[in-house]
Amino acid sequence: MAEVKLPCETTRVVSMDCFHSIPDAPDVPDEADVADDPEKGKKGKKEKIFKTSDDVAFYRRQMQGPNLQHRALLDTMEVTEKGACVQLLESDSQTRLLLSLSPCKNDTVRILIDELQPIKARYRVPDVLTGEPQCEQLRVERRTEDSVTLSWSSGRHQVRVWHFPFRLELLCDDEVMVTFNSKSKLWFEKLRDPPSELQEDETSSLWKETFQQFVDVKANGPSSIGADLCLHGFNHVYGLPEHADSLQLRDTRDGEPYRLYNLDVFAYGVYSRFGLYGSVPLLLAHKPDRTLGVFWLNASETFVNLRYSPADGQDDQTPSVEKRCLQPETDVHWLSESGVIDCMVLLGPSPQQLFSQYAQLTGYQAMPPLFALGYHQCRWNYNDEADVKAVDAGFDDHNIPYDVIWLDIEHTHEKRYFTWDPVCFPEPARLQQYLGYKKRKLVVISDPHFKTDPDWSLYREARDGGHFVKNREGDLFKGLCWPGESCYLDFSSPATREWYSRCFGLDKYKGSTPLLFVWNDMNEPSVFHGPEKTMPKDAVHYGGWEHRELHNLYGFYQHMATAEGLIMRSGGKERPFVLARSFFAGSQRFGAVWTGDNVATWEYLKISIPMLLSLNVTGIMFCGADVGGFFWDPDPELLVRWYQAGALQPFFRGHCAKLSKRREPWLFGEEVTAAIRSVIQERYCLLPFWYTLFYQAHTSGVPPLRPLWVEFPREESTFAIDNQYMIGGALLACPVVERSVQEVKVLLPGDDEIWYDIDSKEAHEGGKTVTLPVTLDTVPVFQRGGSVVCRAAASGSCTAQLQSFPLSITVALNSQGAADGELYLDDGHSFNYRDKKAFCLRRFSMHSGRLRCRPASEDGTFDCDTVVQSVTILGVKSKASTATVHLSGTKDTAAVFQYTDTCNMLTVSELNLRASQDWDIQIG
Repeated sequence: MAEVKLPCETTRVVSMDCFHSIPDAPDVPDEADVADDPEKGKKGKKEKIFKTSDDVAFYRRQMQGPNLQHRALLDTMEVTEKGACVQLLESDSQTRLLLSLSPCKNDTVRILIDELQPIKARYRVPDVLTGEPQCEQLRVERRTEDSVTLSWSSGRHQVRVWHFPFRLELLCDDEVMVTFNSKSKLWFEKLRDPPSELQEDETSSLWKETFQQFVDVKANGPSSIGADLCLHGFNHVYGLPEHADSLQLRDTRDGEPYRLYNLDVFAYGVYSRFGLYGSVPLLLAHKPDRTLGVFWLNASETFVNLRYSPADGQDDQTPSVEKRCLQPETDVHWLSESGVIDCMVLLGPSPQQLFSQYAQLTGYQAMPPLFALGYHQCRWNYNDEADVKAVDAGFDDHNIPYDVIWLDIEHTHEKRYFTWDPVCFPEPARLQQYLGYKKRKLVVISDPHFKTDPDWSLYREARDGGHFVKNREGDLFKGLCWPGESCYLDFSSPATREWYSRCFGLDKYKGSTPLLFVWNDMNEPSVFHGPEKTMPKDAVHYGGWEHRELHNLYGFYQHMATAEGLIMRSGGKERPFVLARSFFAGSQRFGAVWTGDNVATWEYLKISIPMLLSLNVTGIMFCGADVGGFFWDPDPELLVRWYQAGALQPFFRGHCAKLSKRREPWLFGEEVTAAIRSVIQERYCLLPFWYTLFYQAHTSGVPPLRPLWVEFPREESTFAIDNQYMIGGALLACPVVERSVQEVKVLLPGDDEIWYDIDSKEAHEGGKTVTLPVTLDTVPVFQRGGSVVCRAAASGSCTAQLQSFPLSITVALNSQGAADGELYLDDGHSFNYRDKKAFCLRRFSMHSGRLRCRPASEDGTFDCDTVVQSVTILGVKSKASTATVHLSGTKDTAAVFQYTDTCNMLTVSELNLRASQDWDIQIG
């Protein structure tokens, strides 16, 4: 037990059990990688807490069982306006399945397999798809004894169903792209009635499974499913977050499969395929001429095995000539504990088209309020109101902008959410008003567990309203979390979500104001003494569904209900901001996520980049990692480097644990303060660019953070790179993520590209790797030739000031002397951009020495006063003699300009051109 003195002169006893109940707690350094390899837990002092695949009965059954031979009964095929259906028969058991094929209008093919006549309905994931995909009419192109070939639309794409052994091929221009059931891994365990008496024999694990002291009783018996797909011509695949691993997924023959099972893994191991806090069952495959996606819509525990062929580890006896002749392919094997097979193949063919296809299925990234893209300052915990005000003043005193300060669980009254500690936070509304006077916000935590306290009115309301998850006996499920014994809200119930949303109303949430926003933590859900520190799979949810069916949806549903609560609070007018730790496909519709409880080491800084890239390419775009590391104490160099990286990522929050030392940016000496101040100020100046990228994500599905291959899809040298990335299509970032380095190597893709160092303005040819000297102040960022980037001319103290600042535009010319880019403007906080078309979208384009500002959309009606103050043009080969401004309805005027021949840069200054008006600048 540790005793902690708080500034509000109370004494709190902090139990260390909350850390020691978690594997790989960093205060036991020799076990810091237990989460990476749960087997190590057996060898150390602590018991094994997390499973490996060998501990999972359904995984063992499928991997050790026979390849079942299914045949497609082609004479049962029916073609309707919604696609085609055909029965499948498994020869040995005579099990009949129903395969439904649905080509959709957005170049997506849905493969759905269920029992033909189940004894009861199997779970199908609701609420993730934003609507039923619109189907294309299929037609029969060719029919033989062995197969039926179907096509749709222009006939370019086809699907071919083979009789025996059953397989399904997807073709484009007569070339097979994907084969479903290529290796006959199709597995579908029928639901059955339980036996009258359970025998303790080799079949007992079908109905009851034990891990450590936990017994999982399966009401429906074995119900697992599995299928394999062969992706022809591909040997680079990505996605499947969340894992602390490389961007390109690895061949799993050498170890564990990728696990998708949301868990609270404190100080998780790096370069690991074990599951973390969230799951997105979307896999992307890429080759120079096509990007393809596979979306496996299943919310139960899922494993994914990958096998690349030809593989790097191919048999050395294979002749080299034969190796060269083999076409690459990737085999993907999905295995899930329950539900139905609901697999969607996204046909691309470009990365941008695939992102759009996925967004049309699961929803677009929510448009965040502008303040959410600023800097957030968090700690477990800021101790009282005076502490919050002192930290707030510290940012002003040190001229460091920030927008939001956060309160962790200690702000509540004895861990009851929607309450305030009466001693340390006696006047929360006044505190929010104090921050609001400076245009800043407050975020508080709201976890999914409720303290079991019959004297607490909100607990009684939830209990009496039937809003808690039940155990298998039908009583309230009770687990241990921060308050002690707790009940867990059943967010899968629409009524519970509606009730929870109403809890955020200003009349119900006492002490809250419209300046208060929310953080959902522990929503995997985390149950300290539960199996794998989560809820037992045989707990029971709304509709009688077992927790095993929807485990990975739990945090998704809390995120949904919280966001809806904040929208309801404003009468549907204001955009919410909600950060959640757990997530699923579609969580992008509700707000932001972060990578959980990382550690203050260089390894965690380095792994944060591929983790965030994996999230971005799978739709979860508003994401970040705790700057500085949640646990342990970063040295000054690591802290500066982490701020530099965090400022170039979508969600930007400094956060640490209560046992870590205080680490506000000004506590490490002036050199460190100045370095952190510089990168935060640059982040704020760049917010017009970030905000525009989020509008594009919100409307087109293209992520703000992009692996290099997204922008350079034909350059194989980019396919495995995950230490550098693109911010939009304009900026290339390569944060320094290693200690004491004096130089970094940066790949600048594109043989015909020009890249400009944003600090020195030096131009570099693409298609090369450059070596860049670095100091502690260096943040390697390059602007791509052919792009236009809009910045605020000043950073201010928070985002509310940005809209009053003029803009500075940087035009980076490509080899043809051209460039273009966009700027998005709205009020920064409301839904008026959506409901009243109150937005302004402008395009800047430069050709033949003329920069034009024109509307990029005719829909917007937002007339703002934002002006362009200066234009910097990079790559101007010769000194200009004139710069003339043309504004419709006025005389042409000469502009002030300066040419810097050392870096071929022309700066036009002292402008006052409204961004919402049409104008030209001609350079002569």
